[in-house]
Amino acid sequence: MSWGFAGCGPAEPQEDPVGADGQAVVGAPGDEGSDADAAGEAAFTSREILSGLSFPMRIVWGPDDRLWLTERVGKRVVRVDPEDGAQTTAITVEEAFQSGGQDGLLALALHPELLQGKGRDYVYVSYTYDVDPGPAVERRTKIRRYTYDPATETLGSPHDVITGLPGSDDHNSARLLFGPDRRLYYTIGDQGNNQFARKCNPIRAQELPTAAEVAAQDWSKYVGKILRMNLDGSIPADNPKIDGVRSHIYSYGHRNAQGLTFGRGGKLYANEHGPKSDDEVNLIRPGKNYGWPHVVGYQDDKAYTYDNWSAASPTPCEDLAWDDHVPPASVPRQPESAFSHPDFTEPLLTFYTVENDYNFRDTACGFLEYICWPTIAPSSLHYYPAGYGIPGWGHSLLMTALKKGALYRVKLSPNGKSVVGEPVEYFKTTNRYRDLAMSPDRRTLYVITDTSGNASTPDGGATWLVENPGSILEFKYTGSN
Repeated sequence: MSWGFAGCGPAEPQEDPVGADGQAVVGAPGDEGSDADAAGEAAFTSREILSGLSFPMRIVWGPDDRLWLTERVGKRVVRVDPEDGAQTTAITVEEAFQSGGQDGLLALALHPELLQGKGRDYVYVSYTYDVDPGPAVERRTKIRRYTYDPATETLGSPHDVITGLPGSDDHNSARLLFGPDRRLYYTIGDQGNNQFARKCNPIRAQELPTAAEVAAQDWSKYVGKILRMNLDGSIPADNPKIDGVRSHIYSYGHRNAQGLTFGRGGKLYANEHGPKSDDEVNLIRPGKNYGWPHVVGYQDDKAYTYDNWSAASPTPCEDLAWDDHVPPASVPRQPESAFSHPDFTEPLLTFYTVENDYNFRDTACGFLEYICWPTIAPSSLHYYPAGYGIPGWGHSLLMTALKKGALYRVKLSPNGKSVVGEPVEYFKTTNRYRDLAMSPDRRTLYVITDTSGNASTPDGGATWLVENPGSILEFKYTGSN
């Protein structure tokens, strides 16, 4: 199957390029370049490289000119030839525990010196595992390093970088990234607490560990955080002290940050899911508080209150029926304006901020009404450098979306501290886009899709029938009109 697409964008200033996984590159080709011919529409051809993957989760371009990906349910690390779709299983992680909608084999990051002959042919993954020896399930998450053997094209020599991180069947986030400082960055979501079947579990995104908890390697308060760690899993000496305690925590107050990328000058960006509105794009600064669950998007008291089901009284949470729109009277409600914190930081952009009278019960999506909510469900984030690649795209953030089955390009200001204009949508299909990889010349984009799930339709409705289940889709730039 193939499609044709077009999009447009403004001209670009000169900017610093970054590496294939969003890492800063010093002195890379095109440093002094600028994006010319940026006023026209960018044209693309597209094809399905392969299908039938078992819920692919992360995808990166490898130094062997292969696409590396994880399968969340299949528990495999797979290498794919982008030309013909031939795939090779590097490893199946049998220990990964998978039984819900968002657990299993999760993150993937390749060491920057993989296959460079320097003895660091390392591949890092994260996955959930069960620590309960009995029939009950108690999930945790670990980050593990494997060594790649190019002779056998397999991964072996497992080494646990860090274990005992929070794990759930919901909102694990699980974006793993090498920084330009050669540290590992990792996102952990709020575990899906305070909603649905987990409605009585408190959101702990604002809670911070004590020095004693850090010394005891008790990571239970790492939910709703972005972590920064040394490659051996230890705490960097220059991590921020938050409330007087230095831990792995780099920033906090996050709901479900599935996208993480480095841009020009080493700036770190993240995106995350809003509850019914206000998906966020954030510029991440060390030690800052991004507001969840007290604030969603901007602190504007628009279309959101913090309804804390876990604190319900006098009728306890366990005796209440979940209602996604109007909570029972015993559930305390707090407006955004009631929250005050010196380190609170608002997002650069939201998808989308709406007024208090917005109708969240849109009947166009039927019983899948959440598909019609003013969110896109951002699933990844990647920095697109200037100087080469697609004209007009330089110094932008690229975001895949689950609900909308589209790629969004967000233009950054020259200093990277704000956005310019409105996001541009590309490659709209009836799919759930999970992640994105780019060829080294940045002119071919590879998108993985969920094997199943709910998505929006071209007419604004909802469906559970996706076009390309468990696939890799290729979008190749063919020029500008």
